Amino acid sequence: MFADRAKILIRSGKGGDGHCSFRRELYVPNGGPDGGDGGHGGDLIFEVDEGLNTLVDYRHKRKFAAEDGEQGGKRRCHGKDGKDLVLRVPEGTVIKESVTGKVIADMSGENRRQVVLKGGRGGLGNQHFATSTMQVPKYAQPGQPARELEVNLELKVIADVGLIGFPNVGKSTLLSRVTNAEPKIANYHFTTLNPNLGVVDLDGAKGFVMADIPGLIEGASEGVGLGHEFLRHIERTKLMIHVVDAAGTEGRDPVDDIHKINAELAAYNPEIAERPQVIAANKTDLIYDPEDDPVQRLKDEFEPKGIKVFPISGATGKGISDLLYYVSNELQKLDQKPVVFEQEYFPDDELIYEDLPYTVEQADGMYVVEGPKIEKMLGYTNLDSEKGFAFFQKFLKDSGILADLERAGIQEGDTVRMYGLQFDYYK
Repeated sequence: MFADRAKILIRSGKGGDGHCSFRRELYVPNGGPDGGDGGHGGDLIFEVDEGLNTLVDYRHKRKFAAEDGEQGGKRRCHGKDGKDLVLRVPEGTVIKESVTGKVIADMSGENRRQVVLKGGRGGLGNQHFATSTMQVPKYAQPGQPARELEVNLELKVIADVGLIGFPNVGKSTLLSRVTNAEPKIANYHFTTLNPNLGVVDLDGAKGFVMADIPGLIEGASEGVGLGHEFLRHIERTKLMIHVVDAAGTEGRDPVDDIHKINAELAAYNPEIAERPQVIAANKTDLIYDPEDDPVQRLKDEFEPKGIKVFPISGATGKGISDLLYYVSNELQKLDQKPVVFEQEYFPDDELIYEDLPYTVEQADGMYVVEGPKIEKMLGYTNLDSEKGFAFFQKFLKDSGILADLERAGIQEGDTVRMYGLQFDYYK
């Protein structure tokens, strides 16, 4: 069964709690705190697997969770980090947040591996909180909670050229003739159910990837028939070959067919409808009426609009070579960058801090900021990255922490401590 969609629940690992303990050994007076740190929770990672071409692995199992970090131990023993969970998907899979539909990651192009949910940071043991004025800290930091998210997985076919048109117009036959793909071919009055891809190799010209995508019917943009099942797979293509039954063997008019399909494209996504098209007037070997030339009618209607018409026969191969070389040449004029969907949803930006408390105090000649609000922010922010550090600075300002520090009398050059993090304050 071909599966190109799935909805799953993903969860990163919880950070292990820090440990609160004190060193107690013979001949070692005043051993002090020795609680170890908790282990980091495992990350939830998506990775492209070249051997996969469907999402069938995610149709029956719905919940996926990385491993939690272990609690810290005595004698400064660090808890074991949780194992990452790597979910393998076929190239072209787009990961979306299920409620908003915003893109989290597009697993195509150069993006072969992406951490979607960071595991919770392990809590600090009480060894970190000993000061000259508090030598017996009875506090250890809890591990950061896991992140959980429901996501939609959508497989969008990656091809330079898409074959579009009504069912039974000869798209599968054309693909099988010009590539090594082996789609099922018969005189069906219904459409191909699964996308089929093949590589077109041309002598003296650059080849390209062609996809025979499930056929359209009227109302597809509203979900009629396969509807969005088709339209989702056309989104990455740079150019479309519009295959039409020029002989009208199904009793339809070829000119009217083109207008109807283009109307469905425009209703679904106007940007897709504006992409370059070429018309392949197929089944010309079955045209028997010399007085009615459907190919000429197609040319008169669409070539003034810049859409080239090629008479072909998928059965005999006539005219196909001219069509392919023209398409290859047109592709070279287009942007060669792959169509990649930009990230719109950032899980870390959805964290809610407003209702969590924090304190600002002076101790040991520095300003100490602590509380659940700080713990949660530090647990989900990678301060080693440029984006993470910018998020940290914005958080300090938007949450009112900087204003509270200024009210407490902080001056430039003073040190601020937030659990294991210390930095100097400058405006």
